[in-house]
Amino acid sequence: MAFFETIDIVKNYANHKALDNVSISIPEGSIYGLLGPNGAGKTSLIRIINQITAPDSGKIIFNGRELCPQDVHNIGYLPEERGLYKKMKVGEQAVYLATLKGLSKRDAIKKLKYWFEKFDIIEWWDKKVEELSKGMAQKVQFIVTILHEPKLLIFDEPFSGFDPINANLLKQEILSLRDNGATVIFSTHNMSSVEEICTDISLINKSKKIVEGKVHEIREKYSSNTFELIYNGELAKKNDITSKFEIIRDFSENGNNIIEVKDPNNIGSNELITQVMNDSKIVSFKEIIPSMNDIFIQLVEGNIN
Repeated sequence: MAFFETIDIVKNYANHKALDNVSISIPEGSIYGLLGPNGAGKTSLIRIINQITAPDSGKIIFNGRELCPQDVHNIGYLPEERGLYKKMKVGEQAVYLATLKGLSKRDAIKKLKYWFEKFDIIEWWDKKVEELSKGMAQKVQFIVTILHEPKLLIFDEPFSGFDPINANLLKQEILSLRDNGATVIFSTHNMSSVEEICTDISLINKSKKIVEGKVHEIREKYSSNTFELIYNGELAKKNDITSKFEIIRDFSENGNNIIEVKDPNNIGSNELITQVMNDSKIVSFKEIIPSMNDIFIQLVEGNIN
């Protein structure tokens, strides 16, 4: 049984259908990438999950039962468009936001002090929000999002605006939260981040879900029988290879010869290796699995199904 599900969610705005029978299934303890181009319907779905808006039809199942208003205390949401009250003091505002999630003031201060120390922003506790840099303000909002230890965390472009060091800091914290029992929905356009931390994904395009599954299985599903072979020597019988395989690239680098070939007729990699071994010494061989970025583009553009 999935930890979190949406079942046939439909949402219309005036003459625009934002979500068209969208069903997703999120395993417990996963980091689930919710992907799609701008305007695909991701934000509409996230707003429904957070009960900011309601679906026109469909159901949401959270931990085996229908989502209810009280579940706000079991969900942490970090939106892409973030905002803090600029004239309030940082610590004062963080405590206020934490109490809205059900924490007592005493517990909120204790937990906030721990996280402020960990994120090296404790000296900003009594300063006004308007004095914070964008990165520091984002750290504060990240902390407030996770402080009440929700079972479900939703991060919308969490690394936006961060330098590589702080982006890596947040990445490690998200992985740690997952390891400590949280389930994470992760919405981003950064496909390299998806490959690094997501276990599962769904892709929404033009209001419909078009693919869902585990990242490694999706990458394997859309592999195109393309291989890279590095070798030393000359291929005297290269024509034997080109008669069976499609050579995509053929070049030299760092003293080695490299060919990338596609096997459109499913002849098999063993035949390719045998052909090269007849003439040369093989240094390395691997199948080229498409990146999530390549798959994303191809699916959205309709070049693959």
